[in-house]
Amino acid sequence: MNKSSLVQAIIEQLNCDYLSLLHAAQAAHLTATDPENSPDNKYETLALESSYIAQGQANRAVEIRLALDLYRQLSLRHFNNNDCVYMTALVDIESTNGCRRRLFLGPAAGGLKIVIENSTVVVMTPDSPLGRGLLGKEVGDTIEIVVDNVLTEYELLSLS
Repeated sequence: MNKSSLVQAIIEQLNCDYLSLLHAAQAAHLTATDPENSPDNKYETLALESSYIAQGQANRAVEIRLALDLYRQLSLRHFNNNDCVYMTALVDIESTNGCRRRLFLGPAAGGLKIVIENSTVVVMTPDSPLGRGLLGKEVGDTIEIVVDNVLTEYELLSLS
């Protein structure tokens, strides 16, 4: 898989999400500031609720904007199966129950799913338990992750 194409797809998805959030924040702001939504009593909270929504969406837009900046400046490293996992690694892992996943270790946007070349790639950050567990591992190593007191083991199948 071409990692440059993958990063470009991540940027495109983040940009789309960013624009959607900006439009949603603007719409919520208009609702919050519309004179028709001025409360007549303390129980009419549409304007207040809309202002909270607008602020939340604006905050999320800032997070995505920062992620976009990180991905636009990202320097890709190419790995082979004898290297250790570090930032910009594309890995295939398999859990003990046989579930396989393809992950990209990126600087932001953890959890984002990108479908590229008939494959789903999930972005992981080093801040996540699995991302932390992958750092420094080599092909063939086992990664043990405990989430909500449940131990899950993965084998690192490939690295590029």
